[in-house]
Amino acid sequence: MTKSEMINEIVNKTGVDKLSVQTSVEAMMRVIKNTMAKNESIYLRGFGSFVPKKRAEKMGRVIKRNTTILIPEHYVPTFKPSKKFADKIKKSIKV
Repeated sequence: MTKSEMINEIVNKTGVDKLSVQTSVEAMMRVIKNTMAKNESIYLRGFGSFVPKKRAEKMGRVIKRNTTILIPEHYVPTFKPSKKFADKIKKSIKV
């Protein structure tokens, strides 16, 4: 599902006009990005957690040049679903 499809789904389920939904969805994404950029976590009860995780410094390889480079420590965004969310997915998807 794309962002546009998600916005249309919310419009269909709530009856709120599309521009308001689009503004709200984009504002939520901006808040998540800006909060995580400040190295803060976001906890949404019943949904999950957006947490910036620290990656340690390590050596990497540039295959084209056959050389090694030092990759400095950095943060990556992660999402951990809540138990309720994970259980719903486990029960709904058939293998």
